[in-house]
Amino acid sequence: MNVVTAKEMQELDRRATAEYGIPSLLLMENAGAETVREMLSAFPALLRSRVVILCGRGNNGGDGCVVARHLLNRGARVETFLLARPRDVTGDARVNLEILEKQGATPVEITGAGDLAALAERIGSADVVVDALLGTGAQGPAKGILAEAIELVNRAGRPVVAVDLPSGLTADDPEPPGPAIRATLTVTFALPKRSLLLYPAAAFAGTVRIVDIGIPPALRREPEIPLGLLEAEDVAPAFPRRDPAAHKGTYGHVLVIAGSVGKAGAAALASLAAQRAGAGLVTLAVPHSLNDILEVKLTEVMTEPLPETEERTIGREALDRVLHLAEGKSAVAIGPGLGTHPSTQKLVRELLPSLRLPIVLDADGLNALAGQAEVLGQAAGPVILTPHPGELSRLLGVARDEVLRKRIPLAQEAAARFNAILVLKMAHTVIASPKGKAVIVPTGNPGMATGGTGDVLTGLILGLLAQGVEPGLAAQAGTYVHGLAGDLAAERLGQEAMLAGDLLEHVPEAIRQVKEGRQSGNLATRQLGN
Repeated sequence: MNVVTAKEMQELDRRATAEYGIPSLLLMENAGAETVREMLSAFPALLRSRVVILCGRGNNGGDGCVVARHLLNRGARVETFLLARPRDVTGDARVNLEILEKQGATPVEITGAGDLAALAERIGSADVVVDALLGTGAQGPAKGILAEAIELVNRAGRPVVAVDLPSGLTADDPEPPGPAIRATLTVTFALPKRSLLLYPAAAFAGTVRIVDIGIPPALRREPEIPLGLLEAEDVAPAFPRRDPAAHKGTYGHVLVIAGSVGKAGAAALASLAAQRAGAGLVTLAVPHSLNDILEVKLTEVMTEPLPETEERTIGREALDRVLHLAEGKSAVAIGPGLGTHPSTQKLVRELLPSLRLPIVLDADGLNALAGQAEVLGQAAGPVILTPHPGELSRLLGVARDEVLRKRIPLAQEAAARFNAILVLKMAHTVIASPKGKAVIVPTGNPGMATGGTGDVLTGLILGLLAQGVEPGLAAQAGTYVHGLAGDLAAERLGQEAMLAGDLLEHVPEAIRQVKEGRQSGNLATRQLGN
């Protein structure tokens, strides 16, 4: 499913009318009707409730007028307020305002500070508030009476339904530019907007429902839109039915280069995750002094001791041994708990041009390239990078805050620059390909903000590579399942009590749900058609 900017959504609306002859008034009618449908689902007592609807002067306000009409027609108690002068309302919004007026439900005009006290009283006594003040076309911070109305709604603490986008957010940006509605439910039209998926803006949206308003499927699937939302059906091909005649060699043999003193757990988690993802065989290469510990800890994983530095990290002297171990392997992971000793970092940089295998590079494997990221251009095989924002900032030589503000374009830039699949780990992870296409992963939750979950992700991606899954799909499927396993763990254990190892226990159920085609994540999507 595509994820759109304000400009992209406006173009799809325009094309629906210009190329397909769908009246824009019909799109507005559908938008309002679908919003009411979702409200009735979310609030079963809605028709016995007091509903306050706040409308702006633009098309979002027109959507609000349609919502008001449909609720009135169903017998609901509705009060509608127009935060503009009626003469300033034009186009389709004007048509729907006049219909409402002809029904004897003329909105109360709110245009000055003197009107706000009465508005605050009505909002405070409402059972549900509908926010139809500003839509996807809004740019910059809300000002004047609109900003004051937003603050009134937030202070009242009533359930809020945002029409298309919480007012005060822009459709494109992860940071609210000013005061913004904190919605309980956001009903967004046709396709999700970027800010509904990008934190901290996404936190203002509450539950998000994506509804069909009549934009033709061919437009919704527009291939030129560079950002998508990952869904279960997108990653299910990574988990085909297994061959009844298979043996352990059928599903690949991977090598994990990981671990240092104090970080043996990272190596163990990555190795076990590769097996949970379906790899037939896993060999874990670790510093010599950690080998006995991991032999005891791991039953199914084979281990290989390597020459180590005085800090008990894998040393540059291990290069030939590692290259020998890599012979006949399906893929390699480098980095979990590896350490930052100069000799270890030199080993990483010399391995990249020498390994003609898919490589997953994580954690200290990435840190070894800080200031020397050009080494990635020498990689002999396909590379998947899995940085968090701090690691990506070091790779690109930019501030971490800039990565957070510009996460999508910088992920796309890094993927193209390094000719790698880039998995930018954060709330709603972004995965970018060298060709410029990126996807947002909707699975995952704050309970995964604990040590070791990144190592599990590395192993899951590696395990899929072991089975011959194409690198881009392996990154997407591994990340989706990783987040879904976290969601399942949180459901059973609670977010506060989760450990990285809990994800491993829930990977089998996560894979089963993906194979069954169940959707997951924080967005509940209505089927939009094929």
